[in-house]
Amino acid sequence: MQYNKNKNKEIIYTIDDLEIDIQLILNVIDERGATAIGLQFPEGLKRQAVNISRIIQQHRRVEVLISGNPCFGACDIDTRLIELTDVLFHFGHSSQGFCKEVVYVEARSKIDVAPVVARTIKMLSGKRIGIITTVQHVHKLQEIQDMLAAEGFECVIEEGDAHIAYPGQVLGCNFSAARGNCDEYIYVGGGEFHPTGASITTRKNIIIANPYNNSVYKINPEPLIRRRCAMIAKAFDAANFGIIVSTKIGQERLALAGALKRKIEEHNKNADLIIMDLVTPEQLLGFKLDAFVNTACPRIAIDDSKRFNIPVLTPVELEILIGEREWKEFAMDEILAGDR
Repeated sequence: MQYNKNKNKEIIYTIDDLEIDIQLILNVIDERGATAIGLQFPEGLKRQAVNISRIIQQHRRVEVLISGNPCFGACDIDTRLIELTDVLFHFGHSSQGFCKEVVYVEARSKIDVAPVVARTIKMLSGKRIGIITTVQHVHKLQEIQDMLAAEGFECVIEEGDAHIAYPGQVLGCNFSAARGNCDEYIYVGGGEFHPTGASITTRKNIIIANPYNNSVYKINPEPLIRRRCAMIAKAFDAANFGIIVSTKIGQERLALAGALKRKIEEHNKNADLIIMDLVTPEQLLGFKLDAFVNTACPRIAIDDSKRFNIPVLTPVELEILIGEREWKEFAMDEILAGDR
């Protein structure tokens, strides 16, 4: 790890393959006259929190408060820390416009994606190719587009909705930058959750180009679809539902939860609203219910489903369960994204 001033005297902190713009933080401190600042990190960057805090304090006389709470995305904001500071710096994600007191400090990857993307070319069967990625690699999309164009492909980087900061960017709950207007897509990044969601959304082939382990392969969304079908079936006889409502700024959907409660009651079943900040299986163990409906981050239902002792459904899955929707009546990405 290192931090240095580049030729333009901007202070950049480098860890592994990521670059974090410390100069941005210093500029915001100066512009806002901040004397107390908060720092919030996703789990993968928390090990750098103390180093970054000390670098900031070397350059500015400010009180720094580091959030120790879990952080799972741009929508997961430490609201108490906002109250205690003049500005909160949220690392590793891009802005979704939830709160003006929060400044997002993106971590951009320096890793060379060209070699792994080049290996996807022989796997492409269409001519109109979409490219999607996470915020860590969005600055590489033009390079990728030029590579594919040189090979004779029509390469498309699509705009997302208002929650998406950059063309071609996908989130764990938002695949609007993959609208299915292409023959197939290349996803650049690690992990399978994002490309699986994109595959379900577009119903097109998604080829993963993982620059971290240099692997290239097509994603298969069928296992996830089968698991969600099984979850709905498991909740078929449920009579008592708990509807989970998050207090997080970017996840609070109380109006949606109230509407779902009324739908459940219209079908002669019982429903109660459960309000909480951090949603974990352990915190919900004490409730004697048959199933949960999650209106917070949709990945709670998807990623943690095996950890819950009863079924956990997304809002759309609840509507399928009570017969108000059929699988064929909606875009499959609603299962992952919930009704935003």
